[in-house]
Amino acid sequence: MTSQPTRKTGLIIRHVPHEGIAGYRAPIEAAGYALDRIDVSDAGFGALDLTEPDLLIMMGGPMGVYERNAHPWIACQLRRLARRIEAGRPTLGVCFGAQMMAAAMGANVYPGPAKEVGFHALSFVDPSSPLRHLADVPVLHWHGDTFDLPADVELLASTAAYPHQAFRRGNNILALQFHGEMGLDPRFDEWLRQWPDALAETGGSVEGMRELHRRFGPHAVDAGRTMISEWLAGLS
Repeated sequence: MTSQPTRKTGLIIRHVPHEGIAGYRAPIEAAGYALDRIDVSDAGFGALDLTEPDLLIMMGGPMGVYERNAHPWIACQLRRLARRIEAGRPTLGVCFGAQMMAAAMGANVYPGPAKEVGFHALSFVDPSSPLRHLADVPVLHWHGDTFDLPADVELLASTAAYPHQAFRRGNNILALQFHGEMGLDPRFDEWLRQWPDALAETGGSVEGMRELHRRFGPHAVDAGRTMISEWLAGLS
């Protein structure tokens, strides 16, 4: 009898319910990963071995990496994440997840010069990286924190306000400050409901952002999925 190949495992860490994997799910599952998910609020999260999954995906959240007194799970997650990154295990971080990766690699994370919220293209994209698929594509930005670049990484993308938009270490470690996964997910309505102050601070409005989401979202997700597919194909 021919044995069935073992599927690769992927674990999504969700920091808040309305920031899920969204558009990145399709290319990750197409690459053969059986995805599971855990919320940081789950009772078993603190005991989880983060080096075990074949792929770890950490999504966004409104908290800051430096808010460890308010969110004790941050320090616990950072310790386990540092071990995974040191081992070179495939890891993807988005927005807060990318900031957690930077911190786990020894870099400072801190408030940026101003909130960056809206759909706009990256001002620099490394043409030799999977991010080349995002060149000239308006993608969603929704952040107010930034980070110094960790040691031994490549900068992959920038904007004028946030020069450190993405980095990688080798083939397996990828951190993305922006939201290339968002553009088709109905949970975006919850973002608008939860954080209208961020829109006001940047001169936007709920209806204006909905229009940008309708206009740019589908193309952003297509490009984001192609980027993730290429990155997964190059894992070592």
